[in-house]
Amino acid sequence: MVLMMGLGIGTPILSCLGAMGSALTLGLKSSGALIALLVLPLLIPVLILGTLAVGAVGSNIPFSVYLDLLIAFAVLAIFFGPLASAAGLRIALE
Repeated sequence: MVLMMGLGIGTPILSCLGAMGSALTLGLKSSGALIALLVLPLLIPVLILGTLAVGAVGSNIPFSVYLDLLIAFAVLAIFFGPLASAAGLRIALE
């Protein structure tokens, strides 16, 4: 149950962050390394929180704290992700 909730909350975060990174590196020739440098530090906390939420169930620790933080990240990513992606696309088209 917690695994499915974590995946459901974490997937939009990862998608928004990936879209932001790809929009920011759209016009570059070698964007592979740069996108990793831009997006990977933002992805690591999401992966850690998801892992901690699943691990908390096995340790009888309240897991709602980790899911609440994931929800907060999801709200921020869903709000700011399209804005940052649009700004990156505007810059790439100029």
